[in-house]
Amino acid sequence: MLKKDRVKFIITHLNKLYPSPPIPLQHKNNFELLVAVLLSAQCTDERVNKVTPELFALANNPFDMQKIPLNAIYDIIRPCGLAPKKSKAISQLSALLVTKYGGEVPASLESLEQLPGVGHKTASVVISQGYGKPAFPVDTHIHRLAQRWGLTKGKNVSMTEKHLKELFPEKSWSKLHLQMIFYGREYCTARGCDGRVCDICKRCFPNRKNPLVTNKP
Repeated sequence: MLKKDRVKFIITHLNKLYPSPPIPLQHKNNFELLVAVLLSAQCTDERVNKVTPELFALANNPFDMQKIPLNAIYDIIRPCGLAPKKSKAISQLSALLVTKYGGEVPASLESLEQLPGVGHKTASVVISQGYGKPAFPVDTHIHRLAQRWGLTKGKNVSMTEKHLKELFPEKSWSKLHLQMIFYGREYCTARGCDGRVCDICKRCFPNRKNPLVTNKP
């Protein structure tokens, strides 16, 4: 199957499985989304969703969050891992949002990436899910799937993101990002599929005889 045909099949198949994929991280505003995505680094969405209600009950905006003692933030988010680094970032970015952006979460990728603890992937998620702008955040799930489906040979998430953006229509990026995450968790899992098990892998590469070893980002 040619790459362009694989792209068409993947879009069709994922649209059938996930016609309206939900946003995994629970939030009520863009500040909550920003904090939740930051907490999700090296942590499951399920665990983040268990932690954030208590945190956001204390403060769900940067004006209030900047006043919360660092140790109080740390104690709440500790189950998410990397708590010293994440609690400091939450406190610092809250203060910066107040002083530089009037308490608003900026709507540009460049501005978001300047915030403490916010990398390209986190910024892309906020742009996509918070502001509805086209973005294609690539995490380890998407990086793995893109390799198994022959869409990239990228050795890191930046290269994979570039290749996926070249292959898929811009209007599909945000939805496809979510669809691939859900598919990677449910069907094309890290251990449950080796490039020969899930429906998309089998359809795209029916003659693949050996397990595909993917590059870890």
